[in-house]
Amino acid sequence: MMTKRRVRREFDTRFKLEVVRMVRDQGLPLVTCRSMDGETVVRRWVKQFETELSGQPGIGKPLTVEQQRIRQRETENWQLRMDNDLLKKASAFFAPELK
Repeated sequence: MMTKRRVRREFDTRFKLEVVRMVRDQGLPLVTCRSMDGETVVRRWVKQFETELSGQPGIGKPLTVEQQRIRQRETENWQLRMDNDLLKKASAFFAPELK
């Protein structure tokens, strides 16, 4: 017997934000989202959006522009730290040869 595999759908950030605004600002009931098999997904997007508005990072890809910038800066910061550590190790390795 073969089991049916669900294909994970991906939604872009603009679409997610538009749905969140419809739920929050226009009062679209979450039950309506059931027709797109996404009541739980939309509930998660709304929760993430509200979390990000409070200044905390949400789970998953950021929805708000501010949180997107923060995530990008954190990634850049991490990369710079890794590069810096590598340079420190390289300089410690080559330092005895310079004497």
